[in-house]
Amino acid sequence: MYNRSNSHSTHIQIVPIEQVWQLRHEVMWPDRELDYVKLADDADGTHYGLFTEESNDHPVSVISLFVNGNEAQFRKFATRTECQGRGYGSQLLAFVVQESERLGISRLYCNARTEKAAFYETFGLRPTAETFQKGDKAYVIMERML
Repeated sequence: MYNRSNSHSTHIQIVPIEQVWQLRHEVMWPDRELDYVKLADDADGTHYGLFTEESNDHPVSVISLFVNGNEAQFRKFATRTECQGRGYGSQLLAFVVQESERLGISRLYCNARTEKAAFYETFGLRPTAETFQKGDKAYVIMERML
């Protein structure tokens, strides 16, 4: 568990995949069926949720971390729409960077929506030349060497 003090008491913990799917669906692809947000390798990831005092048993932000040797990819990072802009996602991503360092990961990367690239740059991730399209969304692969 990870605690970080701010104006709201929060904590981060590993969460069941069902909670992750629910929040992914609500935030990322609400117009698609639930199965659209499920990853074939979800069973191989570690899924983290950030909770506030007010959120009870429901995370306000989730992220999934997939470790492969000395590399790790975080995927499906989502924060409840009504909770965005409060720093919860930033706390969760900072935790994942710290956790990756603790695990001895040398390269941390993600598939970032291009309009969110500036956010990831504040955490030391840099855009690569690799880009792709999924649905009507444009993505860039961003990485940070640890």
